[in-house]
Amino acid sequence: MPRLHARTIAPADLGSYQQAMRRVLTCDLITAARPRPGALEQVLRWADELADDLERLFGYTLVATTDHVRLVRELDALDPTQRQTFARRGRPFDRRRLAYLCLLLAAFQRSQIEISLADLVARLTPAANAVEGLGYDPTDGAHKAALVDVAHWLVDRGALHLSDGSLEAWASGGGQGDALFDIDHEVCELLFRPTRPVQHLTSVAGLLAAPLTDTSPREHAARRARRLLVEQPVVHYADVEPAVAAVLRGRGVAEDLARATGLRVERRAEGVLLADPAGTFTDRPFPGRGGAVNRTAGLLLAKVADLLETSLAALVRLPVPPKALDQAELIRLVDAGLPREGVVDALAWSAEPPGRDTEAPVPLEVPLVERARWETMVHELFAEFGPSSFGGAWQQDPYGLLDAALELLAELSLVRPVPGGALVLPAALRYRNIQGALPERADAGQLPLGLADPAAPTGDHGPDNADPQKETDDQ
Repeated sequence: MPRLHARTIAPADLGSYQQAMRRVLTCDLITAARPRPGALEQVLRWADELADDLERLFGYTLVATTDHVRLVRELDALDPTQRQTFARRGRPFDRRRLAYLCLLLAAFQRSQIEISLADLVARLTPAANAVEGLGYDPTDGAHKAALVDVAHWLVDRGALHLSDGSLEAWASGGGQGDALFDIDHEVCELLFRPTRPVQHLTSVAGLLAAPLTDTSPREHAARRARRLLVEQPVVHYADVEPAVAAVLRGRGVAEDLARATGLRVERRAEGVLLADPAGTFTDRPFPGRGGAVNRTAGLLLAKVADLLETSLAALVRLPVPPKALDQAELIRLVDAGLPREGVVDALAWSAEPPGRDTEAPVPLEVPLVERARWETMVHELFAEFGPSSFGGAWQQDPYGLLDAALELLAELSLVRPVPGGALVLPAALRYRNIQGALPERADAGQLPLGLADPAAPTGDHGPDNADPQKETDDQ
C-alpha cells in the first residue's frame, strides 16, 4: 500500500491537514457558510490528500466540489447514539420529523429552481396522509412545528435558501403568510447518498459494509479497526472479533490515525481509544460545562471511583453483554418498521449482517453498581450541592436526572446499563480525577467540574452542529 499523505506532509503543514481531517470526520456537510466561513477553503486545500487517505484508511469516499464537501461512510454497525445529524437546537428529530424530511426531499423535482412553502405543504399532505400513523394536519400545532424544524434543517445545510417570507410567521399565523425557497439540487443529492439502493433492501443490515474482496483479511480487519476507533468512544478487545482485536493490540493502526487526526492514542489492558485534548472531536463533549446532565454524570463518576477504591472486592463482577446482541436487537427494531411491498426481491440485499469471524471473543467482566447505590449517589449530590444547582427541570426529579446521566454515560461507553443497575466499563476510570465543588453563587445554576487530565475521549463522531465557535461544529 502506498504511504499515507499524512506521513509525508511537512511538519509546518501537518496541523492544517489534521484540522481538515477532523473537520471532515465530524461535519456532515461542509459549505461556504457551514459549519463556519473559511472551513470549506481549509478543507479544499487538502481535498486530494484527504480523499486518498480516507479511502486507504477507512474505505470512505470524499465528495469534494468547489461549493461542498461531503464524506460518505461505510458502516460496520448501527449506532443508536448518532442522533445529532438530524437535530435542531440540540433536540434530535423524532420519527415524524425524519419522515417529513424524507418526504420533502422526495417532493423536489429536478426541474424546479424554487418552491413556495404553500406548495411544499400541498405536496407533503397527501404523501404523509398515505403513510399509516403519520399524516399531516395543518391545524395541528405539533405537525406544523415538525415541518418548520425540517425546513430549517434543510435551510441550515443549504438545500433550501429562503428568498422571501418567514417560516415562523407562517407557523404562528394560523395558516397565513408564506415563504419562498430556492432549491439547491446538488446539496439535496449530497444529503441523500445511501450506500445501497434503499428500495432493494430487505433489512437495515444491508446498509452495513460488506467484507472486502480486493484486499487481504488482515487489511480488512485493519480497516474495520480504524473505523471503530474514529466512530466509537472506546474500542474494547472483547467487543470485536479476534482478527480486529489482534490488529488493535499491535502498533501501527492507531498510530496512523493519531498522525492523520492529531489525536492521542491511549492503550489499556482492555482496549484502546483516541483522546482529543481539545474536547472537540466528538458529538458529546464530556466532561464539560454543559447542562445538569453532563455535570451530574461527571460527579457520579467521581463517586463511582471512590466506591471502586474502597469497596471493589465487595462488588459483584459480571460479563458485559456482547455488542452483537445489541446489534441484533437494534436491527430487529429498525426492520419492524420497514415497508415490504416496494422491495425488489430479486435484487434485494440480504437481511444477514456482513460476515464476521465465527470465533467469539472472551467477554469482559466488570463491576456492577446496583441501582440502589446509584440512587444513593444522586441523593448525596443533591444534599451536597442543593437541588437548585441542578436547574428547574431536575431539582424535583433526582431519579429522572440519574436516568439521563446514566444514558449519557452509556452513550460514551463508560457504563453499560443492565437489569438491576449498571456495569462500570474500564474507560470510566480515566475520569477518576474529576473534582466537584460548590458553585461560587447559590443561584449559579451550574456545578463546577474540573479534570486533572484535560484529554477527553473522542466519543461518538457524528456531525457536531451546535457551537460554531468551536473548532468543529458541535452537536
